[in-house]
Amino acid sequence: MFNYDLSGKNKYYTLYTLLRDDILRGKIKFGERLPSKRAFAAELDVSVVTVQLAYDQLLAEGYIRSKERSGFFVEMVGEGLRSRPARQTEGKSAEEAKYRIDLVKGNTPSDMFPFSVWARLIRAVLSDCGEHLLERVPCDGDKELKCAVAAYLYRSRGIDVDPRYIVIGAGAEHLYGVIVQLLGRDKLYAVENPGYGKISSTYALNGARFLPINVTERGMDVSLLKSSQADVAHVSPSHQYPTGAVMPVSARSALIDWAKAQDGYVVEDDYDSEFRLSGKPLQCTYGLCPDRVIYMNTFSKSLAPSMRMGYMVLPPALYERFMRIFSHGASFVPLFEQKALAAMLDGGYFERHLNRLKNYYRTIHGKLLKKLAAVQGCVVKDSGSGLHVIASFPAAPSDEAIKRAAEERGVRIKCLSDYLLSPMAGVERCAVINYSGLTLEKLGE
Repeated sequence: MFNYDLSGKNKYYTLYTLLRDDILRGKIKFGERLPSKRAFAAELDVSVVTVQLAYDQLLAEGYIRSKERSGFFVEMVGEGLRSRPARQTEGKSAEEAKYRIDLVKGNTPSDMFPFSVWARLIRAVLSDCGEHLLERVPCDGDKELKCAVAAYLYRSRGIDVDPRYIVIGAGAEHLYGVIVQLLGRDKLYAVENPGYGKISSTYALNGARFLPINVTERGMDVSLLKSSQADVAHVSPSHQYPTGAVMPVSARSALIDWAKAQDGYVVEDDYDSEFRLSGKPLQCTYGLCPDRVIYMNTFSKSLAPSMRMGYMVLPPALYERFMRIFSHGASFVPLFEQKALAAMLDGGYFERHLNRLKNYYRTIHGKLLKKLAAVQGCVVKDSGSGLHVIASFPAAPSDEAIKRAAEERGVRIKCLSDYLLSPMAGVERCAVINYSGLTLEKLGE
C-alpha cells in the first residue's frame, strides 16, 4: 500500500514527511485508518520505534488522532494547507538528478571523512569537559582552539601567529560579514574577476560596495587596483578560484605597497592551501606584512562544508576593534565542536587526515589529467595547487556548446565566463574542472 523508500538517513523523519505530504495532497483521506505500528514496521522493513516516532510527530502536529484500541486515523486538513506544494524530502533535486557527475559542487567524498576519529574525539570532549561545555563561548572563540590553530599554522605554513589575534567563525561567509563590520560599510572592496561569487554577494548583503578587478596569470591585477578607489583587496594569492592563478612574490609585494600607501587592508583568502599536491604550501602574504593582511581559512575543503568552522588572523589594531564591537556576544561555533577540533589539531589527527586526502587526490588528479589528455582539442592548465584545473577547448563554438556537450553525457560543469562579475576578454571556451568530489568509480565513467 505504502511504497515508501526509507533507505536513507533519518528514517523516522522521512516516514513522517512522506505521510504528512500524502495527507496534504489528499492521497490519504480524512478519516482513513493508518496501519498498526507493527504491521507498518514489517511492511517497510524498519523498527517499530521508527513508526512510533513518525506517528508521534504527526499526532503532535494534529495530522492524525489516536483512538484507543482502534488505531490511528487521519484528521481533517483545510484546503489552504492542501493547496501548498509538498515539501521535497531528502535526496537529489531534479537539477542534480540529471547529472551522473558533478564537477561544480565538489564536496569531499563521504568515505574520506575521519568519522571514527571525530566520534572518538567528541566522546572524549564530552567526558573530559563536562559542565564547561555549557558555558558561554568567548566571541573570538575557544582559547584551546586558537592555540591549536596557531601551532598548526606554524607547522604547516611557517608563520608565527599570536593565538590572541585569531578569531574563530562559522565558515567563510560569516567571516566575510565580520570583516565588513570591522572595516566599515563605507569602504570599497576590490574582489577578483572572475571570482568566487559568494565573496562579492556576501559583501553586498552586508551593505558594502565591491569592485571587480581583473585577474591575470599573476593573480589580481595590482596595476588596476592602484588606479581604483578601493580600500580593501580580497585575494586568493596561493591559488585563485576559478582561474588557478598563483600570485608571485613580486605581485604580493606590490599588493602590500598598495595597502600601506592606501592605508587599506588585504584579505588573504587561503581557502585550499592545504592541497598543494607537490612540494610545500606557498608562502603566505600575511607573513610579509601582518599589520596590513587579514589571513583567513576554513575547514570546509579539508573536513566538510557542513562543519561551518573557519578562522581569521587579524592585525593587532583590528583585533582590538573586533573586541570593542563583538565582546558583548558569543561565538557562533558550538564549544564542543571547537574543543574536538582543537584535539584533532593537537593530536596530529588532522595532518594525518590531510596526508591521506592528498594521497587520494594525487591519484584522482593524475588519472584525470590522463583522461583529459585523451579528449580531442583539450588543453589543460594546471598549477599543481588546489582541487580544480582549467580545460580549454579552443575549437569549441562557445561556452554554451561545451556545457551542453558535457550535459548530454551527464556531466555538470561551469566555464570561466560563469564566474565573471564584469565583462573580461580572454576567458572564453575554458571549462572549470572541480575534481574534489570525484571518486575513482565516477572517474572511470
